[in-house]
Amino acid sequence: MIGKIMGGILGFVVGGPLLAMLGVFIGHMFDKGYRNQAQMASPEQQAIIRQCFFETTFTLLGYLAKADGRVSEAEVEKTEQLMTQMGLPPEQRRVAINLFKEGSDAAFSPEAVLSAFRTRCGNNRNLVNALLSYLVNLALADGQFDAAEERVLREVAAALGINGFAFEQMLRMIKAQHSFSAGGGYQSAGGGQPRGGDLANAYAALGVDASASDSELKKAYRKLMSQNHPDKLAGQGLPEDAIRAATERSQEIQVAYDMVKKSRQ
Repeated sequence: MIGKIMGGILGFVVGGPLLAMLGVFIGHMFDKGYRNQAQMASPEQQAIIRQCFFETTFTLLGYLAKADGRVSEAEVEKTEQLMTQMGLPPEQRRVAINLFKEGSDAAFSPEAVLSAFRTRCGNNRNLVNALLSYLVNLALADGQFDAAEERVLREVAAALGINGFAFEQMLRMIKAQHSFSAGGGYQSAGGGQPRGGDLANAYAALGVDASASDSELKKAYRKLMSQNHPDKLAGQGLPEDAIRAATERSQEIQVAYDMVKKSRQ
């Protein structure tokens, strides 16, 4: 806002209304660039954010696994696979296991963990969305999504400031995006037009209705790609495993967008 005001005033003083308009535009670009730069965390801040994200993720994984009353072998195996994918050294692996056990304890309450996450990461909506979408994807990893898991995810979403409507929209989008993953069930039909069910999923994955205009469609696509851009998330302190997950989501979003574009030709 400061850039717009100063640009407009300077442009008006130098060259009247026309240059004032140009000054406002240049000022707007300055404000946008400043906001983007401000979002980039320092190395020290990135380390704090990564640690917080790590602790929050494995604790909430345990909490999510215990949602239906017991931790299954499949859920333990899934968490161990995650540790392997993250390349955790033995000491960090032990820490992750302890965090998972802490979250799965019957007496565990997530308020303190979520409060710490809000304090360190809550001002960055991308990080909040990344954590929640990461948990949703993990809940979907075994092909099932029961009521107890959904209850926990709604609880986490509310604690992070995401209202019910926004959560429902995110849930629909992530479920639809999941169907466009390598193992999600969608198969390209060669050069033919997409099936109705696939196309409906594609629109849901992009968060728009089939009635959206081409410009609205492109705007939604660009927003999602920006939210999941690896370089941007890395600069905000997101851990490598979450960045890889975001990269996979970008690929799923791209497949969905290409399908919708093809259907409109």
